[in-house]
Amino acid sequence: MSGNVRGALLQLAAMGIYATHDVVIKALGETYPALQILFFASLLSFPLVSVVLMRDPQPGTLRPNRPGWVILRSACAVVAGMAGFYAFSTLPLAQVYAILFTTPLLVTILSIPLLGERVGPHRWAAVVIGLSGVLIVLRPGGQDLQLGHAAALAGAVASAMAAVIIRRLGRSERPMVLMMWPMLGNFVATGGALTLNYQPMELQHFAMTGIIAALGLMGGFLVILAYRAGEAAIVAPMQYSQILWATAYGWYLFGESVDMPTLIGASVIIASGIYIVWREGIVGNSANRPVTAARLRAETVTAPKSTLLQRLWQPRR
Repeated sequence: MSGNVRGALLQLAAMGIYATHDVVIKALGETYPALQILFFASLLSFPLVSVVLMRDPQPGTLRPNRPGWVILRSACAVVAGMAGFYAFSTLPLAQVYAILFTTPLLVTILSIPLLGERVGPHRWAAVVIGLSGVLIVLRPGGQDLQLGHAAALAGAVASAMAAVIIRRLGRSERPMVLMMWPMLGNFVATGGALTLNYQPMELQHFAMTGIIAALGLMGGFLVILAYRAGEAAIVAPMQYSQILWATAYGWYLFGESVDMPTLIGASVIIASGIYIVWREGIVGNSANRPVTAARLRAETVTAPKSTLLQRLWQPRR
């Protein structure tokens, strides 16, 4: 089996795990507030993440070298997590994924001011076409837009911003700083929300929040293995397989069906994202390759960026 095939299969498995992660969020969201689910899922992710953080070979404290960018990235990660959990709790899975799939398009736009990336007419055309796919999915006037739609869009923007900031920071910050600050910020934000709307959780539901934490970390490590095995231009498009998982899970578990506008809009967005990845893969076409390097997955506190996990989980010498 070639490295690219192995990488693609590992990425497909990772996306299946991430989709299951999101399904558990949606199942709990039928009973409990989304921010309460996020609070306990991130709380139970602390022991798992701590094992990874212990491997950080760089000495130092949690004080960032570039505090402004670290605080901004942490705020984006917290917003992405909160918005994502809320969207999955309130909307059909396929609609949420279709909107979150705009993240590569937004990364392309944000990479211009933040990374100094030069975006040519081909990628600009892909961005415009892809964003038009969002309008097809949302079809303003054709359906009642909900707060969940706004949350999904906010999650995509915040996740794209966090990904680009990581690229800008490079290796100037320790992975522990970049992982712990969003977790601490999340505890402040979601912990405060518990004082406004808290519902006692049954034991099995509390255990399910632990499953969310475990699945998020498992997915991240499979993504690392996928990118180590195959080329980014081959592995990255496999993230769009989540729409297949979402369709199957939504139909089987929640009685959801994918309507034609969602299917068409998602296809437009996915095609645009794949085209951008392909354009970045052309030698000399992009200096930074922000999309293929970002290893995109809508970031949550329970599913941290695999790029950070990889920097921590380096073989010890």
